[in-house]
Amino acid sequence: MDSFKSLQDTISAALVSTTRSATRINGADIAFQRSLNPKLGTAVDAQNARLLQLAQCLLENAASSSDAVGPKLPDVEAIDGNWKGVVDIVDSLLEKADISLDEYTGVIKRMSPSGDQVRTAATSKSHFSSGLKHFAKPQLSFEHVPQNNETGGFRPLMTYKPHAKVPLAECMKAFKDSNGCEQFPHPYQTEIESYEYPPSMYEVAEPQPYPPFETTTASFVDTPEALAMMLAELKTAKEIAIDLEHHDNRTYVGMLSLMQISTRNKDWIVDTLKPWRRRLECLNEVFADPNVLKVLHGAYMDIVWLQRDLGLYVVGLFDTYHAARALGYPQASLAFLLDKFVNFKAQKQYRLADWRVRPLSDELFSYARADTHFLLHVFDHMRNELIERSNLEDPERNKIHDVLKNSKETALQRYEHPIYDSEFGLGSAGWYRLISRTPVHFNPEQFSVFRAVHKWRDDVARQQDESTLFIMPNHAVFSIARAMPLDKPTLFTVTQHVSPILREKADDLISVIARAKAAGENGPDLNDMLKKIAHIKFPAMESTKAPESAPSSTLAELELRTAPAIATLDTPAPRASLSRFWGSLLSGEASGQRRSASTLNVSLALPLPPLTAEIFAEPASVAAQSNIPQAEKLEHVFVPKEERPPEDQRTDIFIVKQLGAGHKRKRAAVENQVELSTDELDKVGPTNNGEADEIMLEGEVDELSRRKEKALRKAAKREAKKQKALLQSAENAGSLNDGDEEAAFDYTSAPSVLRAREVEAEQTKAGKKKKDKKKDPGFSPFSGLQDALKGLPRSQKEGPGRSRTFTS
Repeated sequence: MDSFKSLQDTISAALVSTTRSATRINGADIAFQRSLNPKLGTAVDAQNARLLQLAQCLLENAASSSDAVGPKLPDVEAIDGNWKGVVDIVDSLLEKADISLDEYTGVIKRMSPSGDQVRTAATSKSHFSSGLKHFAKPQLSFEHVPQNNETGGFRPLMTYKPHAKVPLAECMKAFKDSNGCEQFPHPYQTEIESYEYPPSMYEVAEPQPYPPFETTTASFVDTPEALAMMLAELKTAKEIAIDLEHHDNRTYVGMLSLMQISTRNKDWIVDTLKPWRRRLECLNEVFADPNVLKVLHGAYMDIVWLQRDLGLYVVGLFDTYHAARALGYPQASLAFLLDKFVNFKAQKQYRLADWRVRPLSDELFSYARADTHFLLHVFDHMRNELIERSNLEDPERNKIHDVLKNSKETALQRYEHPIYDSEFGLGSAGWYRLISRTPVHFNPEQFSVFRAVHKWRDDVARQQDESTLFIMPNHAVFSIARAMPLDKPTLFTVTQHVSPILREKADDLISVIARAKAAGENGPDLNDMLKKIAHIKFPAMESTKAPESAPSSTLAELELRTAPAIATLDTPAPRASLSRFWGSLLSGEASGQRRSASTLNVSLALPLPPLTAEIFAEPASVAAQSNIPQAEKLEHVFVPKEERPPEDQRTDIFIVKQLGAGHKRKRAAVENQVELSTDELDKVGPTNNGEADEIMLEGEVDELSRRKEKALRKAAKREAKKQKALLQSAENAGSLNDGDEEAAFDYTSAPSVLRAREVEAEQTKAGKKKKDKKKDPGFSPFSGLQDALKGLPRSQKEGPGRSRTFTS
């Protein structure tokens, strides 16, 4: 207790001294002192950065023990903006301290966790342990330690070639590609392209059941003896399922960490992190066997990883991902297929686990096994559906042919070394792909710092065999390029997430930034460099060749087709002399007057048929007709009616039914009352008295009858209205003759509208108001005043002793 008291006194004294010093500094005019002494301003900024870093560390440590999330403090203004987050962390810590004191004094008792909960927490922590600082790297114990500084083409790792149609010696001969780079061919290219899928692939068959997942297990292959036993059993299978687990967070190029293989009745989990991992090359005896069908899901990267780490190649691939796309499923993931065909829920949260951890936990072991245990059964269902929905005779509707073709193209993928191009940043590891996807505006100094920091990060990652993102995230590279820090406190403030390697090599990075900033004063501009790269990527954009400063051959240019294009206003679009679609329909002058447009990568959604010159050539018949002189067009001459030849009154209409026959209508009463006028009869059409003056079709007869009947009804109504008006005028005239003239309205004796209700009441008492007439409300000048919008209620203020939030 005495030791705690002394510690408390020491801390209190230090806090009091610090508070008094801060108060004195706050009372001084810092802005004025900075203007007088620039060195003072530099020292103050350095101390501000140091205090912010300390505050950030305190918040992160406090947040790790609380339920709140620690805010970021990149600058002084962020303290005021994120003050609520700081208060949340302090409140959470105080609440936990209060609970701990209550537990210590015995006020409350904490429930002890069960054994299952402790075991689950321990295993879940081990699943994602890639952030541990002292985790031993398995690649350091490999017989062939990965080298990250290779140049040239990737030489296959194979030492022998099973099931070969072309000898291995022929496959190891290097060649020069179109860019002049040295490359090695795919060892099994001929075997894959000439591979014929078995006849069972085109036959509908009942899906074979899979062994129960709960009552069976997988064999773990981690010794050469277990590998030999597995290989012997795999050679007897007709179909196998393969899947891989890859790790790329703590290594530069990544490494294959686990392999799952399943047959119809057995599963294997292969440890690919053993020092003798290159001995797994013997699996080519099965993987390259054309008599064994290999089923994988989303094998695009799996094919590359097998080549890079183990020297394995796949002949006879069926990719269920391409099958899911061809069948139009809403999703193409393996979890979706397992749920659809097997009703198995895959725990995909383990997909991001650290697969380097040994021994494997039960959860990771079951998850890895499930990826291939059901895959052959899923393949049976998808093959049957592809056959049922395909037309083998129509190439446009042959879905299974498209899936097999795409699977072959996936199996032909080749791995290439990630060579860094520091000048133009091309390639998978270069800076061009990163900056082309980010809308930034750098001056020459910032652009020089950006390239230098990106190159430094790549060099350190290759030396330490770490991923570039583990050393420094991409957004930190942009932040450093904008701020161009020249001291460690500012560098750590800008970076925010400081990795152990970055903290260790901070001085080296600061010197790199300083040299790049000085070199950037006369360096290239970002937009100029992007234009130069665009000219290298698209040589057809200009008639001249690429700039002489561009390298004649770099492996990074192999990825020009995959790298995104930068559209700028000053970049002309590539143009050809003739259109490959429209041919020579446009003249040279019209094509020369086109406006320059941005560089756009346009692709059509539907494939077009092959266009040849014969399509645009004019047919011989059309060309011959174009030479025939055409007769001149005769002009129309007006001929008066009197001079026109008489028309032939005869008609060729045959008799179907006499007009009006069979369509008797009761309109005699209407015809007796009124007769149609001549104009109305002309509008309706000719009448018929029973004898056929014209012979018409039955439909025309019905239409004519309806029109005549409608006209008769309208005429009858007009006549009735006319008679009614005559009668009313006669009655009015009779009343006027009798001397009963209508009295004029007397406005002086008329009741006021303001007394309408009173007059109404008097009339009601006198019996003059009729009871069957609806009561007239009369005039009310103030009736609408209550319809206005009501205002907000008066705010209730808190008084002394009263609280709106807490009740006592």
